[in-house]
Amino acid sequence: MDGELRHDLQAAGVEVLVRPLAVLRRAAMSAAGLAGIAAALARDGGGIARLARRREVALIHTNTSVTLGGAAASRVARIPHVWHLREIFTGFERFWPVYSRLLLSADALPCVSAATCAQFGGDPRTIVVHDGLAITPTRAARDTARAALDLPPDAFVCAILGRISTWKGQDVLIRALARPALATGGAVALVAGAPWQGEERRLGELRELAARLGVGDRVYFCGFRADVENVYGGADVVCVPSTQPDPLPNAALEAAAAGCCVVAADHGGLPEIIDDGTTGLLVTPGDPSALAAALARLQGDRRLRARLGASAAADVRERFAPERLLDRTQALYDDVLARG
Repeated sequence: MDGELRHDLQAAGVEVLVRPLAVLRRAAMSAAGLAGIAAALARDGGGIARLARRREVALIHTNTSVTLGGAAASRVARIPHVWHLREIFTGFERFWPVYSRLLLSADALPCVSAATCAQFGGDPRTIVVHDGLAITPTRAARDTARAALDLPPDAFVCAILGRISTWKGQDVLIRALARPALATGGAVALVAGAPWQGEERRLGELRELAARLGVGDRVYFCGFRADVENVYGGADVVCVPSTQPDPLPNAALEAAAAGCCVVAADHGGLPEIIDDGTTGLLVTPGDPSALAAALARLQGDRRLRARLGASAAADVRERFAPERLLDRTQALYDDVLARG
C-alpha cells in the first residue's frame, strides 16, 4: 500500500516499488472466491518473481499472512521466504489445516506474539519476534487534554482506542459502566476511533446500547483522533477489552509505553504486554462485570494507577524497543540465508 512509509523510506535513500497485491479475506472463502484467489496468486507470484530475478533478490519477506504473492514468488524464483504472521485465526477453523500448511511452506515464520506462534503447535519454523514501538508515545497534561476532548475535568475517564468493530470490546466497556461497581462515582467512557467505511452501523449500535443501558450521557464518542497524546493524557485508565484474541495490539503497547494504567483482556498477546498486578491489570475476556470491578478498584486508588502506569512505561519501552526488533529480524535473515 502506498502511504507514509514509502515517503519515509525514500527520504532515507531507499528505492521503493509499490505493487498492489491480492488480499485473502473471509468473504472469499467460496468456490468462486477461491478461483479468484488462485488467479491473483499466479499473477502476483509471477510478477514478484520476475522482479526478484532482475534485482538478484536474496530473500522475500511477506509482512502479513493474508497476502500470498510472496509465497508463490519464492517458489518460482527459488529464493528463501520469511512469512511474518500478525493474525490469530479465530473462527477460521474450517480452513486452518490447509492454510496452516501453506504458511508452513515458508523457510521461517516469525510471529508477533507467543499466542500467535501457538497456532502451529511448536513447529520449529516458528519464532516469536515481538513488534517494536514505532513511536515514543507521550501524554498531554491532564487539564489540557480534557479541554481538547470536552471531557469533565473531575470524572474518572476510562478510554478505549482503536477501530470500532464487533471484537475490539467497545460494547464491553459500555456494559461495564452500567454495572453496580461503576454505576455511581462519576466514571465515564471515552471511545476514540471510527468504524471501517461501510461499517458505520457499528457506531450507531454502540450509541443505542449506551442509551438502552442508561449510560448515554457517560459515553463520549470522539471519533478518530490523531492527537493520541490527548487521549492518553485525558484518561485515568486505558481499556483494551478485546473479545477475540488480539495478536499484539498497538492500543495496549503504546498506551503502556506512554505511562497509562492499562486494563486488558487476559488472552491473545495482551498478557505478553501486561503483567497482571505489576504493569497493569488483566480481566476475563468479554466479561463486563470483571472489567467494572477492575476499573472500580483503580478508581479508588490513584497511587495504584500511577504505580502501574510508571512500571508499564519502563517495562514496555525496554522490551519492545525498536532496536530489539531490528536485531531479531537481522538475526533471522542471517539464519535463513545461512541455510542456503
